[in-house]
Amino acid sequence: MPQSRSSGKPCKDCAAEGLPLTRPADYPGPRCYTHHKAVKKARKERAQAQRIERVYSITEEQYQELYRAQDGACAICQRATGKTKRLAVDHDHSCCSGPVSCGKCVRGLLCGSCNKGVLGHLRDDVHALWRAQDYLQNPPARRVFS
Repeated sequence: MPQSRSSGKPCKDCAAEGLPLTRPADYPGPRCYTHHKAVKKARKERAQAQRIERVYSITEEQYQELYRAQDGACAICQRATGKTKRLAVDHDHSCCSGPVSCGKCVRGLLCGSCNKGVLGHLRDDVHALWRAQDYLQNPPARRVFS
């Protein structure tokens, strides 16, 4: 297969896809920039899913179900969508005091600010405070997982 401009080997993923013009594999793997980024993203997503299952005892499917039940946004502020930074799994620490949750005490998904309790942006929004109160009294995970 013809290469585009580098003296290195062609990208193994471009070649596997049967692209007529393969890009140079200047990244580890050996992969082109596009395929290197795609592989890194897939590894990161897989690692996040494994961590959530290990720490919070919920599967990636349950995480996504909870995400959809919250209309794809933080349960409290409803501003953060998790597109830039994945929403954090919030759980009741009084149930599981150790480093691992049982999964039954998961309350929902929150953005970093709401999860850390830095409710600075909520002070100006009384509706967000009501949602925070409702969230703590009636967590979305109860509806989804019961």
